[in-house]
Amino acid sequence: MTNILREPISDTYAWRGEQMRHDTRWVYHLTKPQIENLDTSLSELNKSGRDVPDFTCQHFPLPELHKLLQKITFDLEQGRGFALLKGLPVNRYSEPDIRKIYFGIGLNLGKPVAQNPAGDMLGDVMNVGDPKDRNTRVYETNAYLPYHTDPSDVVGLLCLRQAKSGGKSSLVSAAAAYNEMLVKHPEHLYFFYKPTYYAHMGGDKPKLTPLFSYHENKLSCRYLRQYIELGNEIMGVPLSSDNLLAMDKFDAITQDSSLKLDMMLEPGDLQFANNYSVLHSRTAFEDFEEQPLRRKMLRLWLKMREARSLAPDFPGRNGFAAD
Repeated sequence: MTNILREPISDTYAWRGEQMRHDTRWVYHLTKPQIENLDTSLSELNKSGRDVPDFTCQHFPLPELHKLLQKITFDLEQGRGFALLKGLPVNRYSEPDIRKIYFGIGLNLGKPVAQNPAGDMLGDVMNVGDPKDRNTRVYETNAYLPYHTDPSDVVGLLCLRQAKSGGKSSLVSAAAAYNEMLVKHPEHLYFFYKPTYYAHMGGDKPKLTPLFSYHENKLSCRYLRQYIELGNEIMGVPLSSDNLLAMDKFDAITQDSSLKLDMMLEPGDLQFANNYSVLHSRTAFEDFEEQPLRRKMLRLWLKMREARSLAPDFPGRNGFAAD
């Protein structure tokens, strides 16, 4: 087990929601020349007959967006750990063309990775599942989605349609939550550094991993409580009452209104977050009855070219290996 960090984190990625609500430098807006660049690349791509995922950033050049995407890349790894890009005119395009544009932007940021064993590179986040079925993923329902991280360097969400009501996206800095744990519940930090079984870490069985790792002056976090509990259940290693209490305390901190940053993603908004420094969530929502009107997001997982170095006992994970 690595040493437990006992000092508060003061770097940019230890932001608090109450600060970000007033400091909106994390919001970017597409300009007319940038949108025209997207249109030109889409047109050339369609002429070539290529489709997602069978093209590269060479097939989708974005010179007008280069500096903007460099800024976002810096924000994701060296800055706050998240960014919001607004203004993609999604109503102008067919959904197949939107998927090509989104994938093309992703290619110019990093390398898209598979979101399931079938190898799908773009995920539909939509209320289509049966909440009574234990095999249904929470993102396939309209239920509250607890704070968690995904198995990739960066997660992106593109909003196509909003819900009838609700469905706010919410972000929390893992470092800011850590700072709160350090002050309020330091006795529980041991659990987060101790390797524990975690489901869906690659392979048939859960693997051991710590949930916090401090390496090369950066705190990294891996957290999805459902997978932690499932992993220990599968391996027949029940979590102790102290372990569960530690996660209860951490979960309560992520709900602190001064820490979390809520935002209602609008059609054409692209949200990107570093999975090692930011936890993301979504409030419950009421959807439309008609399927074509239902809330819909497109999800992208990216392996970044200049991703942080991770400790040997905190294995990196970028998507799923294809069957």
